[in-house]
Amino acid sequence: MFDWHEYRPSEPGYMKVLGPLETDIMEILWKSGTETARSVYDILREDRQDIRRSTISIMMNRLFERGLIEKKIEKGRGGLKYIYSVKVTREQFESEIVNKVMDSLKETFDKEFRSYIDDNL
Repeated sequence: MFDWHEYRPSEPGYMKVLGPLETDIMEILWKSGTETARSVYDILREDRQDIRRSTISIMMNRLFERGLIEKKIEKGRGGLKYIYSVKVTREQFESEIVNKVMDSLKETFDKEFRSYIDDNL
């Protein structure tokens, strides 16, 4: 469904598969549904004074390339702007992560995986 590059089991929450800034951006988009890079920057700048708008644009483009968000171009007073929206709901995201992690564990550690499932479920 979407592309994620690594799994970091020791990280909290969505940072197991997303970076901290990507997680913050996805949280904003899951709440609002649609945003521009500028509006995400304005929201995040309240808590992160050192963040740059170009960094937000780069991160949002990466999330687009990974298949988590969509973008479309609109004409505005200042020229063209990208409008980003959620492509993967929070529920779809969580389900996909669980499925991929479980499949990976089963594939790599089949005997131990089955033993764990039998003992704990």
